[in-house]
Order: sequence, then structure tokens, then C-alpha cells
Amino acid sequence: MELHLQLRPTDGTPLKDPHLYRQLVGRLVYLTVTRPDISHAVHVLSQFASAPTSVHHGHLLRVLRYLRGTSSQRLFYARENQLQLHAYSDSTWASDPVDRRSVTGYCLFLGTSLITWKSKKQTVVSRSSAEAELWALAATTLEIVWLR
Repeated sequence: MELHLQLRPTDGTPLKDPHLYRQLVGRLVYLTVTRPDISHAVHVLSQFASAPTSVHHGHLLRVLRYLRGTSSQRLFYARENQLQLHAYSDSTWASDPVDRRSVTGYCLFLGTSLITWKSKKQTVVSRSSAEAELWALAATTLEIVWLR
């Protein structure tokens, strides 16, 4: 997906039969379990499953073309890993153009191996970028505590 892409529910013309769009997005949701590189794109596209448009469908096809071109890429878990937990988190402040909510993301590594990740729209509207980052840190900390 393009960097800083802002999709809206009113972009493009509504699809006549949204069933295929919903079916493909649903399958991609399950694929994010093994392909964290498409997590954000699938998260964005799934927001429009109730009323997809031609623009949303075009971006969905772009994700499918990306997957076809990168089918040999996968997660790698080295046998000689150090059992040390590393966590990274980030958030975008008021990035959704419709409801102005922020998106939180984090990933956790055990040694050099990625073991968990998440990208989710925050449940509240943050009043500042610092508050959005604080929500991201809280979500990351919860995941770390659960893993430990």
C-alpha cells in the first residue's frame, strides 16, 4: 500500500456485488498470521468491507499482486537465537481522515525472530501525539507482560 494513503468510504463508485471483496479481505485477514508485511494494508481495507468501492477494490488487487510477487518471503526462526525479548512500538496521531483516531502498532522479537505483532486503530481520539504514543506503549507493555 502506498505510504500515507488516506482511503475514505466515499472514494470511487460502489461495487455492484461486494461479496468477492469481503471474501478476499476475510482470507487476507487469516493470511496476516504468517505475513505481517500485509497487516496494515489488510487492516485498512477491512474497514470498507460493509460498502466497498472501486478504489478499495483496486487497492485490494494491488495487495494480491504484491503477494504473488513475494510468495517466497516468509518468517524465519533461527535455531541459535538468544532468548532476549525486544519490543518496538509506534503510533500515528489522528491518521484516520474520517474519525481522526490514531493507529497503534507494535512488534516483539525473541532474539532475531519476530514472534508477535499488531496494528490496530485506537478506541479513543488522542488529543496529542504524545497521548497516542502513550496508548501504543501501554498496548506493547500489556503484550510483553502477557508473554513473560
